[in-house]
Amino acid sequence: MLGIGGGSVLDVAKLVAAQLENDQTLTDMLGIGNLKGRRKKLICVPATSGTGSEASPNAILVDDADNQKKGIISPFLVPDIIYVDPLLTLSVPPAITAATGIDALTHCLEAYTNKFAQPFIDIYAIEGMRLIAANIVQAVRNGADEEARTQVAMGSLLGGICLGPVNTAGVHALSYPLGSMYHLAHGLSNALLLPYVMEFNIPASVCKYAQVAVALGCERADDCAKTAARGVQKIRDLIRECGIPARLRDVNIPFEAIPTMADDALKITRLLKNNPREITREDAIAIYTAAY
Repeated sequence: MLGIGGGSVLDVAKLVAAQLENDQTLTDMLGIGNLKGRRKKLICVPATSGTGSEASPNAILVDDADNQKKGIISPFLVPDIIYVDPLLTLSVPPAITAATGIDALTHCLEAYTNKFAQPFIDIYAIEGMRLIAANIVQAVRNGADEEARTQVAMGSLLGGICLGPVNTAGVHALSYPLGSMYHLAHGLSNALLLPYVMEFNIPASVCKYAQVAVALGCERADDCAKTAARGVQKIRDLIRECGIPARLRDVNIPFEAIPTMADDALKITRLLKNNPREITREDAIAIYTAAY
């Protein structure tokens, strides 16, 4: 089974490979560790630099029965072979380059600040943040720049590697309703929420977020809190320079939908448990309101 494309394409290829000669239904596979095995060789070739699906044990689908995003998580979904060729990304339009790039950056950032972070994965996460932050704006502005495309592709792959051992947290959990309810692209959903979740999390992990700021290219300040704040501003700057919308109102999310989105986000417990600070319903509403 050969999957070539963006994250959704790769996720489908992974699941098709798993279903061949397997009597399990998708419902049987839902959740963590419920897929029994895979008998077909799986090759994944990403054509965007963003989701990291080519290196992760995850496949995410929207369940039409309740309009919720749901994950199938299994080591059997990790491909046998991965080919990452930056030349495949040269024709990706600027808006998609930007959104997928911020998604990849978020994978690295949430892995590094994760409640279950580990030193070995931190190495990949820090380098992924560094590569993407230093090159994403150039890749957006000049898609033909092979060097910028190469560095962002490598950062995306490193972020994908982080997804298996550590995975993501609050940003991704809160972004899910934007995708399932309003069909926003996954990377855009993350970008809209990333700086606000960072601000929320900093009090619980200030030194880690200071290290994030350094990895993003910021100068150290007098203390960790000031350095961490520079990291949030750096993310805002990257989002602006990449031409990504910065507010929920800019993408036509209705303000009155915020409580429902908060309720839906709190169902994503497999990601919320990784967040360095507990997110309550009131917290989720406050984060969405700030992002609005």
